[in-house]
Amino acid sequence: MLRQDTIIAAARGWKGTPYHHQASLKGAGCDCLGLIRGVWRELHGAEPEAMPAYTKDWNEATGAEALLNAGRRHLMPIAVETAAAGDVLVFRLRATGPAKHAGILVDADRMVHAQEGMGVVEVSLSSWWRRRIAASFRFPIAHEEHEGSSV
Repeated sequence: MLRQDTIIAAARGWKGTPYHHQASLKGAGCDCLGLIRGVWRELHGAEPEAMPAYTKDWNEATGAEALLNAGRRHLMPIAVETAAAGDVLVFRLRATGPAKHAGILVDADRMVHAQEGMGVVEVSLSSWWRRRIAASFRFPIAHEEHEGSSV
């Protein structure tokens, strides 16, 4: 199975998980970050750092870019225009606010994400979402996949 297919299958495996702020347990509950964390664990095992408590406003009062900074620490930043299936998109829901939402592309026009009131769902990457993309990242390649594989 291709690496890209592995990521997509992992993301789709979370569909139907209820929304629960700060959670990351497949089938029980997660938020958008919890989905990314859960897929990370399926790909790499333990998470690279302990997740501190965070509020639903994601540092809106301070303007801190906690989500983008975490992405830069643990994922590989890529140009938004090169994002492909299996990559993580991070969204800025308000032009003047910090980036505070994330999803995983499953093809050029669809993503899996967790949304309050909906849980983990697969949706169209509509123009509304595209306008709000703040950054894109690629999951790092696991050590055993470096030889002869590509993302």
